[in-house]
Amino acid sequence: MRSRSARSARLAVAAAAVAALAATATACGPEDTTDTSSSAASSATTAPSAGEGGDAPSTSGSTASGDKSSGSGSSGSSDKSGSGDKSGYGQSCGTNDLEFTVTAESQAGGYYIVTAKAKSGITCYLDVNTPSVSFGSGADGVASPVGQGGEDPIELTGSAVAYTGINPKTTNTDGGKEFENVIIAVTEDDPDPAELELPDTATVDKPIVTNWSTKRDETVPRIV
Repeated sequence: MRSRSARSARLAVAAAAVAALAATATACGPEDTTDTSSSAASSATTAPSAGEGGDAPSTSGSTASGDKSSGSGSSGSSDKSGSGDKSGYGQSCGTNDLEFTVTAESQAGGYYIVTAKAKSGITCYLDVNTPSVSFGSGADGVASPVGQGGEDPIELTGSAVAYTGINPKTTNTDGGKEFENVIIAVTEDDPDPAELELPDTATVDKPIVTNWSTKRDETVPRIV
């Protein structure tokens, strides 16, 4: 009897211990899971967003190359077209785009004819009818246009040429200044005029100049 009672007591204690252990595992399991999830959620909530912290790079907005392209203008480039719409025919000739030759003519009492030709590899247009011509730097040496000839615009490229005629002296008096060079530019405000050596010494008094023309016989300067 005593032996059976002792065994029953031990079995009862073991059963109670198993039940207590199971109850403890059941109680702890869901709470631990909830705590772990809550900790992860809290970490996610407190992490700084890309736009707020300033340390994380933003993926929106213009890129560096986009900013450069939007800020760039047209090439400037060495375009000599100047102001005005040249889209119909191309760039305007600058004086330094051209090569000039001067020859003396005996017709009409004597005058000079200037031939202009584009330098190698250049195509440009004489879109101003009358060249700017002067002898020396004084106002009395500036040639007045007489309106003869004229084509607008004149394309110069390859072997194409344009002519202008210059009469250095239109008075019948003995007065005048002597010059060995003439200054020519395609426009009055051209920053790079050309100074050409004359084939002989010119006596200058009230000089005149014709318009550009592709026809040589249209550039005999006369006061009309």
